Amino acid sequence: MSFLDIRGISRRYGTVTALDGVDLAVPAGGRTAILGPSGSGKSTLLRIIAGFEAPDSGRVTLGGQVLADGPAAMPAHLRGIGLVAQDGALFPHLSVADNIGFGLPRRAPHRAERIAELLAMVELDPAMLKRRPDQLSGGQQQRVALARALAREPRLMLLDEPFSALDAGLRASTRKAVAALLEAAGITTIMVTHDQAEALSFADQVAVMRAGRLLQVGPPRELYLQPKDPMIAEFLGEAIVLPARLAGGWAECTLGRIKVDDHRSGAGRIMLRPEQLVLAEDSQASEGAAGEVVEIDFAGALCSVTVRLLEAADGAGRLLLRRPALNLPAVGTRVRIAVLGGAHVFPAPGA
Repeated sequence: MSFLDIRGISRRYGTVTALDGVDLAVPAGGRTAILGPSGSGKSTLLRIIAGFEAPDSGRVTLGGQVLADGPAAMPAHLRGIGLVAQDGALFPHLSVADNIGFGLPRRAPHRAERIAELLAMVELDPAMLKRRPDQLSGGQQQRVALARALAREPRLMLLDEPFSALDAGLRASTRKAVAALLEAAGITTIMVTHDQAEALSFADQVAVMRAGRLLQVGPPRELYLQPKDPMIAEFLGEAIVLPARLAGGWAECTLGRIKVDDHRSGAGRIMLRPEQLVLAEDSQASEGAAGEVVEIDFAGALCSVTVRLLEAADGAGRLLLRRPALNLPAVGTRVRIAVLGGAHVFPAPGA
């Protein structure tokens, strides 16, 4: 049985449908990322779980307790749910200590010790307790916000785009630290984000949303390698989608004969990730699809190489590959493209 169970949740704002019959099961102690573009409904779903809004229909239960049954909903402050917002939402006029202890009773025994313990839990220096939020970096502010949310020992933690305001390097380190902290504490967590890499690296379950519906839910690796359709594939990362003829677990396409994860026969579409394609100069390889480098986009350690397939049906087929900056082929170089591993076959429409 799931710890958080969402069934048939719908929410409309006038003529706009924000959520349309959403079902989601979240296991106890797990980390679930709800991923989707702006306007997909992910923040609305988070607000309904938190208790800031009520659904028009559907039910939300947490640990067997009903939080919402249609418009009848338990108030947010009674749900035992913690929330960390995108910008931390710290009180600017309060010290770090007072921000962390905001939800603790003023006369609670050992209050100061508890605040110090929470600060240590998020790996911040005790000297920061007297500082104000504007004296902290973005990553430090998010850790203080997390400590404040943990102070009330929530049953469920909600993270609303918590790392999006941080720069790339700080975002990655803060994300890893928060994931390790929540895992160690055994707190069930839901994070909403539009960042694919963030969702895939943070969560052990990813739910992809579009236009108010959940399209696919599963482990990150499964969704990345076996998406249900090309739109999900391309939303989760760069994807190479090719028409192919299928037969006996193999596909014939412009890249040659490739093993696939499906044994049906006939026309279909297959997906490869760019990292599966290996590029070698024509003079150094005799196998693989023939192509010509037509564009190089230098981007530091990993660069984009656009290759025109010479044997494509219309002579204009193009592939985007990722290559290390070292020994990049020059524009105009004839190359061979080999495929590592197998391809994923998209399910037939209606399957």
